This record gives sequence, structure tokens and C-alpha cells, in this order.
Amino acid sequence: MTAADQAAAHVTQGTAAEPDASQQPRTTIPPRPQQRRAAREPRPLAMIRAADVLSVLGALAAAICTTALLWTQIGPFSGVLGYIVVAWCLFVLFYAVLVSLDENRTAMRDRVAAVVMSSLGALVVIVLAFVIGYTFWSGWKALVHLNFYTHDMRAIQITDPLTKGGVLHGIVGTLIEIAIAMGIAMPFGLLAAVFMNEVPGPFARFTRTVVNAMTALPDVLAGLFIYATLILALGLQSSGLAAGCALAVNALPITCRAADVVLRLVPGGLTEASYALGTGQWRTVWHVTLPTMRSGLATAVILGAARAIGETAPVLLTAGATNNLNHNPVNGAMMSLPLFAFLKVQEPISNEITRAFGSAAVLLVLVLVLFAVARAIGGRGPGQLTAGQQRRVVARSRRDLARYTRRARAAQVPMGALPATGPSLRGQARNPHHDRWAP
Repeated sequence: MTAADQAAAHVTQGTAAEPDASQQPRTTIPPRPQQRRAAREPRPLAMIRAADVLSVLGALAAAICTTALLWTQIGPFSGVLGYIVVAWCLFVLFYAVLVSLDENRTAMRDRVAAVVMSSLGALVVIVLAFVIGYTFWSGWKALVHLNFYTHDMRAIQITDPLTKGGVLHGIVGTLIEIAIAMGIAMPFGLLAAVFMNEVPGPFARFTRTVVNAMTALPDVLAGLFIYATLILALGLQSSGLAAGCALAVNALPITCRAADVVLRLVPGGLTEASYALGTGQWRTVWHVTLPTMRSGLATAVILGAARAIGETAPVLLTAGATNNLNHNPVNGAMMSLPLFAFLKVQEPISNEITRAFGSAAVLLVLVLVLFAVARAIGGRGPGQLTAGQQRRVVARSRRDLARYTRRARAAQVPMGALPATGPSLRGQARNPHHDRWAP
């Protein structure tokens, strides 16, 4: 047998001896040793644990003690404000170290950020409570007397006791001036906000730019503007009307800008549905856009009133100061509570300073009452009706039901019972939806 024959026989035997591909064993890879990982548990975000409370208390105690050591033993530091700032910085640092002992880096950053934001919010609340408490505490000796609310300062000397005189003229003047200011600023501010949102274009963008620029307008410039235009140019005397116009200039941009931001939040589907039903733009704005954002618009009005009610310089330039009660906003000088407090706190007599703080406390209460009334009027949600509106809706529904009942009865009258000379009445009987049968 030749070499070629032997090679062919070998190939034939190899092919015959080769098993089927489906019967060949599959190649297997040995399993790699898996690393054991600790099961990750979700971090609780809305739960306060005992460890968190202990970390906050421990960091706070360590910060106070370390700052006290710096202020008394180590460094030549002094001052309460610096002590508080350094203690807060050390508190955040110590809290971050304590949290990092038990948590990973992400959780540590989250908890430190939460502590920083919470502490800053608590600082704002504490400062506000301190200002309000100090105002009432300093003016309490004047607030306990009834004459402080029912008398003015006519013929009252600075040496007279607190049982004489009061701030009635300031209360009346403040109410009159803020009523005039908001009577001007509220409609024009809301109309400007509606214009900027409903009529887009270059003029609307220009109006928005002017409004944004007027929000930073100094208060004294508003008073000087009204003094130059109404008093010097037009000959109007110093009065509550001029002061109300000056306050309106201050309140107008705040009201307009806040209302503009609120109206941007109206869902587009509401206005599109109103237009799809065939409603015009004016009825859509009046019945859909404004009622939907009623509470937000009330907040805008409150912000404008808050800007105007505490102003002193515009009132001093346009209305002057007086110790007499004046109910006429177009004749004579008129006092306001902020101006009264500004003038009385400069006196060197303790009773005058007490009257100043008492007027400031009365102003706080007055602002709170006005804001509560504004919130009650405009704070309802979309679709919520007052008791009077609900009664009117029920009465209207009853009238509609009675009219439909009479119309249905008229449609069931037999044709022979109708007058012979009344073809139009016969047509009305055949059409039960005709409105001439309605009363």
C-alpha cells in the first residue's frame, strides 16, 4: 500500500470515527470566585433615628465647649456674634465627622446639607421671633392703656405720661393710605401681569423689563416723583392721597412681578380646553386663568401691601406729619404708624420711645389682620365657592329646574287645545326647547 492510500484510509477512519456535533461535550468555563458584597439597604430620608439625634447633640456640645475654650483660654477673641458664627461652623464640622463614622460619603453629604439648611431656617425663625418679641416687650407699657388706641397726640407734650395720647391718628392714616395705594396698585398690577402673559410680543417684553427694574426703585425716589408731579406741578397739597399714590408706585412692581410669576404656572391644558370650547380670550382669562390662580394672586397682593405699608420716606415727603386725627385724604397732613414710630424713637424721653415701639406693635397686628383677610378672600382653591356663591348657585339651579318643568308640561299640551290663530304657538308646542315658553 502506497503512502497516498494509507493517508486516504486514515482520513476515512477519522471521519467515520468522529462523533456527531450535537453529541460533543460543551466547553465549560470554571466559575470564578465571586466577591462577597454586603447587602445595601436604602437610606431612610424622612425618618429621624436615635443616632441622628445623638450626633446632633454631641456635635453641638463639642462645638460650644470648643468655642468657649477658644474664647476664654486660647485666643484673644470676644463678641457674641463671633462666638455664634464660630460655634456654628465647628458644629457642622463635628457633625460631619460623627456621621462619617457610620455612613458612607453620600449619606454624610446628605445629612450635613440637611443640618445646614435646617439650622439656617431655624436661625431665620429665631431672629423673627426675637424682633417681634422685643417690639412687644418694649412697647408693652403703652399697649396696656386703652387711650393708646382711642386718642391722638393733640396737645400732648413729650413729658406727659403714657396714660395720655395715643396712635389713633396713625392707625386711621395708615388704613386710608394703604387703601388708596392698593386701590391703584392691585388692578393695574394684575392687568399688567395678564397683559404680559396673554399678549406676547416686544411691548410685553419691554413692560416686563420695566417692571423688573422698578422692583429695585428706592422708596425715596417714589416720594420725590409724586412730590414733583402732584404737589409741585399740579398744585395738590400734602395729603393722604399723595402719600397713597407714592405707596402705590412702590407696591405696583412687586404686585405685578409676583402675579406674572403666578400666571406662568397656569396649566396650558386649561386654557387650551377653554379655547377649544369656543370661548374667547377675555372670558378664558376671567373664568379660567384668574380663578385657577386665585390664591397665588392673593399672595402677590399681600407682597405688594407689605412693601407699601411699612414705608416712611414717601409718606414724610408727600403727606407730612401731624399730631391731629385727619379723616380727609385730600386735605391736610396725615400721620401713619411707620412715620409715627420713626419720629418718636428719636426722642430722648423713655415714654416717647415706648410709644414708638407700641405703634410698631400695633402695625404688626394690623398687617397680620389685613393679610388674614386677604388670604380668606383670595385663598380659596380653584372651584371652591363661598357660602353666598353656593346659595346663588342653588337658587339658579332651582329656577332652571322650574323653567324646564314648565317647558316640558307645555310640550305635552294637545294640539286641539292651542288657539286656532296661533301658528307660532303650534310650532312652539312641537319644539320643547323653545325659550318663549320660559318666564
